[in-house]
Amino acid sequence: MMHNRLLMRSKSLAICIAATLVITMAWRVFPHPAIFLAIGILPLATLFVLWQPFLMVLLFVIFSFFRIHEVFPQLYNLKIPLLLSLASLSALLWHIGISGTIKIYWRPELTAICVFFILVLIGVVAASNRSLAFEYSKAIYWKIIIMTFAIAWLARTERDFTLVSSLITVFGMLVGLVALYNKYQGIGLVEDTRVTISRDIGSVLGDPNDLALVLMFPIAFASSMLLTRSFSRPWQLLGLLSLVVLFFAILATQSRGGLLGMLAIFAVYAYRRIPSKLLFICLGAVAAASLFMMAGISGRASGGAAEVGIDESAMGRIYAWQAAFRMAVEHPLTGVGINNFYANYFFYSPHWDGLNHAVHSTWFGVLAETGFLGLIIFLTAMAMLIRTSILNLNHIEQHRAVVSPAIYATAQAVCAGLLGTVVSATFLTQSFTWPIYILAALVVALAQWRSKHLPPFQP
Repeated sequence: MMHNRLLMRSKSLAICIAATLVITMAWRVFPHPAIFLAIGILPLATLFVLWQPFLMVLLFVIFSFFRIHEVFPQLYNLKIPLLLSLASLSALLWHIGISGTIKIYWRPELTAICVFFILVLIGVVAASNRSLAFEYSKAIYWKIIIMTFAIAWLARTERDFTLVSSLITVFGMLVGLVALYNKYQGIGLVEDTRVTISRDIGSVLGDPNDLALVLMFPIAFASSMLLTRSFSRPWQLLGLLSLVVLFFAILATQSRGGLLGMLAIFAVYAYRRIPSKLLFICLGAVAAASLFMMAGISGRASGGAAEVGIDESAMGRIYAWQAAFRMAVEHPLTGVGINNFYANYFFYSPHWDGLNHAVHSTWFGVLAETGFLGLIIFLTAMAMLIRTSILNLNHIEQHRAVVSPAIYATAQAVCAGLLGTVVSATFLTQSFTWPIYILAALVVALAQWRSKHLPPFQP
C-alpha cells in the first residue's frame, strides 16, 4: 500500500516537473500569458484529436481545398491548415501505427491511384525544372497523397459520411456567399464581370476558373441532400440554401468549364429520375442554353460574342493543348514534371503572345506533366473510379430499406460529382488539385462499406 502511494506521488512529481519544463521552454520562445492557457488545454485537445481522427482529416482537406483561411483573411495568421495537418498526421500515426484501431485495407482502385502517385513522384526527379516540381510536391501534392488514403481508410461509418456531406455543403455555401458579396460590391472582378475571391493576396481563388472549380464541387453534395427524401427537413433546407448560393456564384464566375461541370452534375440526378430519355435530352438542351445566357458568357471580354470566329479564350486553349502534346512527345514516359507546364510553355507553344499560359485542361495537363504513360494510368484510374462509383450507387439503391439517408446521399453526390468533374476537366485544370482525389477516396470508402455491410450485388 505504501509502495503504491510512493509510486503515485513520484509519478505526480514527474508530471509536474515535465509540465514546468514545457512551460519554461515555451515561455522562452513565446513570452505571452496565453501560453499558460494553451498548455492547459493541450491535453484535452490531444484527446479530442485522437477521439475524432476523421474530423481532423476532413477539416484539413476542407481548409486546404476551399482555402477558408484566404476566403476569410482574418483567419490567415492563425495557421489553421498547419495545425489541422499536424493534428491529422498525429491521429493517423497513433491509430494506424500504435493503437491499431484503424485497419488498413486495399482495393484495385487504390492500386491504380498509387501507381499514378509513384509516376508523378518519379517525374519530380526527371522534371525539366526540379525546383518547381519539388516545391509543388512538398507544399501541396504530398498532402493530397496522404489524405487520399486517410479519407479512404477513415470513412467507415454512417456518421463519417454524414460529416462529409454536411461539412462540404456548409463550407461550400460560405465560399459561395463571399463570391456573391464580391460580385455585388465589385471586389476583385476580372475583365470587369468575372468574380474572384482574395485576388489581392494572391489566392488560388483569385482565378475565376479555379473559383468555379471550388464552387462546383459542393454542388453535388448540396443537390443530393435536397433530393434525398428520407433526409429530415433541416438537412434538405440546408441543401436547398447551399444549392441556390452555389448556383448563382458559379454563374458569377462566367466559367464555361464550371457551367459544364454543374450542368453535368444536374444531368446525373435528372437522368436517374426522368423516365423519358427524349424529355431528358430536350430539357438538357434548354437548361444548357439558359445557363450560358444567365451567366452572361456572351458579354465576357474574352470568349464573348464581341470576338469573331474562334474567340481568344478558345484559341489560347488550343495553343496550350498543342504545347502539352509537344511536351509529351519529347518526354513520353515522365512528361516535363508536375507544375512545369507553365514554365515550359514558351519552348513548346506554336504561338507566342509574350505570356506563358496555363493548360486549362486536366487531360492535357496530365499528358504534359506525366507523359503518355501517366495519361494512360490516369485514364485507367478514372475509368475504374467511375465504374465503381456507379456500382456503389446501384448496389446501395438495391438496399434502400436498410441503408441510411447519409450513405445514399453520399453515394449519389460522389457519383454525380465524379462525372461532373470528368466533364469540366476538359476546360479546367484539376490534374493535381484536391477534387478528383477527394472523390476517389470516397468512392473507395463507399465500396469498402457496401462490401462489408450489404449482401452481394444482384445485376
